[in-house]
Amino acid sequence: MSAIELSASVDVDRPVDDVWRVVADYSRDPDWRAGVVTMAPSTLGRVRPGTTTAEQLRTAGSTWRNTGVVTEVEPGRRFSWRTTSGVPASGSRAVTPRPGGGSRVELRLSVTPTGARRLLRPLLAGMLRRGLAADAVRLRQLVERVPATG
Repeated sequence: MSAIELSASVDVDRPVDDVWRVVADYSRDPDWRAGVVTMAPSTLGRVRPGTTTAEQLRTAGSTWRNTGVVTEVEPGRRFSWRTTSGVPASGSRAVTPRPGGGSRVELRLSVTPTGARRLLRPLLAGMLRRGLAADAVRLRQLVERVPATG
């Protein structure tokens, strides 16, 4: 079965550096990603290639434990990741400057349902789409509250 491909973007009224500081720090994920109970990155601060993660996610009445690895980083701009155990998934986070100021964040997610979850693919796709969009809004709210760097 093919993967469910999703993306969500949000404009943030803050410079790219301020947004990147939150987006690229996995330890901040519980602050803006619904259902993330714990996120334990192997490195402190901003991600770098090879950073691993241990995530505990509570959603739809179930608890999921996923491990992952950061596969590619364009510092200050974009990084990609994939799971190494748990739910088969991959994705990226990107931050770009907007003309006139501020930033745009794009979150991409690809999830491949397995087992009985394949039968729930349409329901799962809708739930993931709504969740990713809501996460993007929470991210904007968080970043716009965080004191500016400088």
